[in-house]
Amino acid sequence: MTDDSRSAAAAGRRDALRGSGRVPVALVLPALIGLAFLLLPLVALLIRAPWRDLPHQLAGAEVWQALRLSLQTATLATAASLLFGVPLAWLLARTVFPGRRLVRALVTLPLVLPPVVGGVALLLALGRNGVVGRWLDSAFGVTLPFTTSGVVVAETFVAMPFLVITVEGTLRAADARYEEAAATLGASRLTAFRRVTLPMIAPGVAAGAVLAWARALGEFGATITFAGSFPGRTQTMPLAVYLALQDDPAAAIALSLVLLAVSLAVLAGLRERWTGAGAV
Repeated sequence: MTDDSRSAAAAGRRDALRGSGRVPVALVLPALIGLAFLLLPLVALLIRAPWRDLPHQLAGAEVWQALRLSLQTATLATAASLLFGVPLAWLLARTVFPGRRLVRALVTLPLVLPPVVGGVALLLALGRNGVVGRWLDSAFGVTLPFTTSGVVVAETFVAMPFLVITVEGTLRAADARYEEAAATLGASRLTAFRRVTLPMIAPGVAAGAVLAWARALGEFGATITFAGSFPGRTQTMPLAVYLALQDDPAAAIALSLVLLAVSLAVLAGLRERWTGAGAV
C-alpha cells in the first residue's frame, strides 16, 4: 500500500469515526453544564451592565488614568519578558545541563503559585529590607515596592512563564537542522539564533508575547501586595475594579467590561494559533 493510500484510508477512518453513532448523553449533559458554568458569569456581566450610563462611567479621569497605567506597565512587562524569556526558553529547549528539569519547574512555578504569595516573595526579595532590595537601596538608591516600576516587576514575574512555555514549545517543534546547517557554514550560535531560529519561531514568540501581555494586564494579587494601589502610580485596572466594587458597583461593572473587551481582542488575535487555521 502506498503512502497516498494509507493517508486516504486513515482520513476515511477519521471521517467514519466522526459521523458514526450518536453522541452519548452521559457526555453531552456534563459538557453542557460545564459550558453553562463558564458562560453564565459573562452573560450576567453583560445583562447587569449599565449600558445607558456606560459613557458617563468611563469618562472619569480615574478610569483613563488606570487604563493608561495598565497598558503602559503591561507593555513594559511584556518587553522585559521578551528580553529575558526568549533566551531562557532557548536554553531550556536547545541545551542540556544539570538540573534542567528543576529549572523548568521553577520557571513554571509562578503559573500555579498564588499571586499574593508571589507578591510576598517579591517583597522579601526586592523590598527595602529584602535580600536584594537592601543592596539596591543602599548602592543605587533604587526602591521598587509601591512604585510604578514595582508594578512592572510584579507583572513580569507572573507573565514571563507564559512566554517561556510558549516559546519553548515552539522551539522544540522547530527543526534544529537549520541551525546545524548554519553552524556548518561558519555562523556562530548567536548568529544562527538571530538569522535562522528567531525568524522561524516568530509566530510562537508573538503568541507568547500576547499571552504575557494579557496576563500582565489582568494581574492583581502580586501587584497589590508588592506595589499597593495608589491612583496614578500603581493603581491598574484590576485594582480599580476591586476598589470600585466596594463603593460603586456600576463603575466596577463598567471597568470589567473594558477588561472583558481587551480579553476578547486577545482571544481573537490568538484564534488561529489555538484553533488551527483551516481546521474543519
